[in-house]
Amino acid sequence: MFNAIQNAIFMMAQAGTTAPAGQGAATSGVATPGATAPAAGATAPGTVQQAADTLNTAASSAAPAAAAALPPAAPPAPDMGFMHFIAQSDFVGKTLFIILIIMSLVTWYLIVVKAFSNLSMRKRSADFLNKFWSSGSLEQVQNEIATHGARDPFSHLASHAIHAQTHHAKYGATKLEEAGSNGEFVTRTMRKVMDEETAKLENGLTILASVGSTAPFVGLFGTVWGVYHALVGIGLSDGVTINRIAGPVGEALIMTGLGLAVAIPAVLAYNAFVRNNRVFLSRLDAFAHDLFAFLTTGQQVAVSDGKVRALRRQGTQPGARGSE
Repeated sequence: MFNAIQNAIFMMAQAGTTAPAGQGAATSGVATPGATAPAAGATAPGTVQQAADTLNTAASSAAPAAAAALPPAAPPAPDMGFMHFIAQSDFVGKTLFIILIIMSLVTWYLIVVKAFSNLSMRKRSADFLNKFWSSGSLEQVQNEIATHGARDPFSHLASHAIHAQTHHAKYGATKLEEAGSNGEFVTRTMRKVMDEETAKLENGLTILASVGSTAPFVGLFGTVWGVYHALVGIGLSDGVTINRIAGPVGEALIMTGLGLAVAIPAVLAYNAFVRNNRVFLSRLDAFAHDLFAFLTTGQQVAVSDGKVRALRRQGTQPGARGSE
């Protein structure tokens, strides 16, 4: 085949050199036989056509051989991805995926709701403390609470403490739960209210802690289950290549990543809310001590030196707000 191509190229080159030679002889005026120029002119086109036909024949015969010599085309890459893994997974894999999605939705719902609730509670508590320490008497505080309601832990604690003090001072101990002195009854009432407020603040934290601790293991179980089924499928296939191994195993590892994506926000939110509750309850506890001292003695314990100082004087505003 290659010899035919070389012969065709040689014939085309020979024909190209013959025709100019005849033309040069005709123009130079050298005496030549009359039939020589027409013969050269007739020979060159025929030779070129024969060479072209030979070249085309060789090229047409070489094309199938060249196509057969090329390597076979690579098969299309398999469809990989998270949704492909979910679509190919069995009932257990889909169930674990749904569980992680539900955990994530519940976690973000609690994060958003408790964040707005804590911000609103802090604002209402600050407003009540300002009004409480600027009030002229307990009757004014009671009227303020009766008008606007106990909308925060501080107002709730103050309302129950004032009511317990006035009730015990007026009626005394009429039931077993009211036994003891006035101070003991007020103390029990305030402790009960603080326990209720603590339970309200901790609402939802157990769910966040549970999600943060279990979501990684749910994702890990999904990964183990997916890898197991991927290896079973590879074992049943004809040939084992890196694509057949890396694809299914990589898809199965997505479940571990999803479990971590669910657990990390839950753990961070849990730690943030626990710290916020600890700070808030410490302020509530300080306010409870000041309120108890004022209800029982009419004075407030100074935090700096531990001594008792007057909470307010007649006709004047308080000099300090110990729990703010």
